[in-house]
Amino acid sequence: MKVTHLPENGTNFIPYEVLKNNIDFNDGDLMFNVSKKERDYEVVIDICQDYTGGLVMGTAEGQKYVAQVVIPPREYIETEKENPAYLADTEGGTESPTITDREPVPFNIDNCELRLWEMEA
Repeated sequence: MKVTHLPENGTNFIPYEVLKNNIDFNDGDLMFNVSKKERDYEVVIDICQDYTGGLVMGTAEGQKYVAQVVIPPREYIETEKENPAYLADTEGGTESPTITDREPVPFNIDNCELRLWEMEA
């Protein structure tokens, strides 16, 4: 996982740990499986501190940015194969002679980015 510190010369960032596909912030204060958030489009998850100092996902309850997790769009391997409906079609229908099979590439947390914002001391 690529980690970006904002600002680069900052000194006070939230502690985190990456365990396989899980990310754990502040020794269990907030933890989730990053792979379960992957979609066919880029996903950006905001991690904020609420008014009690606890961590929350999203900005609705959050008051201070702590981090962002950026998950790139899911990738696919596409392969073409013969279309059985085309082979069975003897009347010259609209079926294509091939179909495209899409298989998702296994999730890799190394493709994700963690952006950490400096916290107030």
